[in-house]
Amino acid sequence: MSDVVIRAENLGKKYVIGHQAETGRYVALRDVLMQNARGLWYKTRDLALGKPIIQGDTQEEIWALRDVSFEIRRGEAVGIIGRNGAGKSTLLKILSRITEPSAGRVTIKGRVASLLEVGTGFHPELTGRENIYLNGAILGMTRQEVKRKFDEIVAFAEVEKFLDTPVKRYSSGMYVRLAFAVAAHLEPEILLVDEVLAVGDAQFQKKCLGKMGDVAREGRTVLFVSHNMEAIRRLCPRAMLIADGHILLDGSSEALVSAYLSGARERKPGIQAYDDSSAPGDNCVRLRAIRLVNEAGDVATIFRINESVSVEIQFTVLRPISNFHTHIRVITRDEIIVFGSGSWDDEPMENYLRLPGRYTARCAIPGNLLNRGRYYLTVTGTIPNARYIFVEENVLDWEIVEVGGAGGIIGPRPGIIRPLIKWGILSSDGNQDEIKEGVR
Repeated sequence: MSDVVIRAENLGKKYVIGHQAETGRYVALRDVLMQNARGLWYKTRDLALGKPIIQGDTQEEIWALRDVSFEIRRGEAVGIIGRNGAGKSTLLKILSRITEPSAGRVTIKGRVASLLEVGTGFHPELTGRENIYLNGAILGMTRQEVKRKFDEIVAFAEVEKFLDTPVKRYSSGMYVRLAFAVAAHLEPEILLVDEVLAVGDAQFQKKCLGKMGDVAREGRTVLFVSHNMEAIRRLCPRAMLIADGHILLDGSSEALVSAYLSGARERKPGIQAYDDSSAPGDNCVRLRAIRLVNEAGDVATIFRINESVSVEIQFTVLRPISNFHTHIRVITRDEIIVFGSGSWDDEPMENYLRLPGRYTARCAIPGNLLNRGRYYLTVTGTIPNARYIFVEENVLDWEIVEVGGAGGIIGPRPGIIRPLIKWGILSSDGNQDEIKEGVR
């Protein structure tokens, strides 16, 4: 008997989207009424004829997946990576039988459990307890099988207090905790998980990754879509890289993640400026420029390991705004967040008013903190605990290079950071080391 549990052959998924023509003329109320009446007539006709309803003056065919073929064997943990819109979620929806392919075929052997969106398979009016049994029935489990796993599911999800509360009152984090617990504990032969785990907190994400690892070690199959490259590397020996609806690469996750990160991020200059038409923000604040500056005051992309990296964020306040702050996040090429810092570290978090004018927020990442390597900068403008005004992800990058034996060590040190830490060695008998010239 073959060990292949998922086989896709020339798989394709086509969508038809509509576009509204821009006439450039003034639209009167009578035009809107006529257009709505005409649209209602076309909808009624198309429903009667069994045609799909596409709104718009023109139509366009979009292939979310095209000529996708692969095989996955029993017990494999496979990561699926790629940019937003590449077709990853569409593939999982076809494998979950949520949507039908437009071309090709897929063969699946075994019971499939999927977690593709927050609350998939849950009824909002039912309680957490009732949804566990409902979801189990959907997956083909008997009531006794669900009952046997019930306590394990509840303990894993950590929602005991809210078990008899309708899930429509759950937060998105609670929703996904319970949904993942059900999907992972009802012993599916194949587990499909989309980026939905990002909704959970860091501790729960770690717990979920551990559980998916257990599922794979038990000989069941896991397909995992994620933008967390470190999680893909740890959990999945194999990965598939999808771009524009095609599988570009299929092989070792270590090699594919490196190829994906190298191709997705091109070297950028040490400054990003915006004109009036492209400036991110709203009618209160507009981002004008972001710069990386060295100790000489020049824009740079290469910094010595013992040199500070200054980040300058220039923005314009158009009208008075309360509690506006800027924030940075420093990220490695493996998409690990090194640290984040906000202007509220040196300013009041609340109860202050920023008046109209041009401002420059500046912070300095000290030398001898980051290890050598390449780093990426994400910049946000936000009113904490309320809303984001702009978010510029991976907007700039820079390289930290080792020069000579900085800090007394020649060559790389392990870890993401490599701070110089003060050391003192005291002798209990009062002796002191003799330091000779050229010798320590």
